Amino acid sequence: MTGSSRTVHLAVYDTFADWETGHTTAHLARNGYTVRTVGLSREPVTTMGGLRVQPDLTLDELRAQDSALLILTGADAWDTGDELAPFARAARGFLDAGVPVAAICGATAGLAREGLLDGRMHTSAVSFYLAATGYAGGSRYVDADAVTDTGAAGGGGLITAGPTEPVAFAREVFALLGVYGPEKLDAWYRLFHDSDASAYEVLQGE
Repeated sequence: MTGSSRTVHLAVYDTFADWETGHTTAHLARNGYTVRTVGLSREPVTTMGGLRVQPDLTLDELRAQDSALLILTGADAWDTGDELAPFARAARGFLDAGVPVAAICGATAGLAREGLLDGRMHTSAVSFYLAATGYAGGSRYVDADAVTDTGAAGGGGLITAGPTEPVAFAREVFALLGVYGPEKLDAWYRLFHDSDASAYEVLQGE
């Protein structure tokens, strides 16, 4: 089963790294997707940048069949305890249901601890960051800006990226969801990653 919804769910929690998914959510919203925020509760959370975000729904209310994608960002709490482990378990439910998950920065460590990277190609900040979790997926680590494992072995696709690659992360999300065709996707990446002004004409002309 795959998610047929045009709704994307963004996990939110205190100190979540708000810049890591800005390109992703903004351009999804501009292309017909609805972005809904998901928290452990409906209490407001404060991002790493000091913004207050009111979750639209709680994790208990989240259903994979109602979503096209679950996005997990970095946050201090991924490395300081088990507070965010329920989001990693939710990611397992999405992948088992054939609905994709995209994780960046510290969220990749959360997925590693949940065992979700053991059998999937993935990346993160650096390989030894994930190795410190004790996970069994080290042989599948890829030294790249962002990686998409399409879930060919069963389950939904999984996107991973390190904290310095928000644009590459967005590119992989757009490719997986089919937001842009190949030419426009390449132009989008060149514009926002490389500041290639010539790419703007391609974006406007398609």
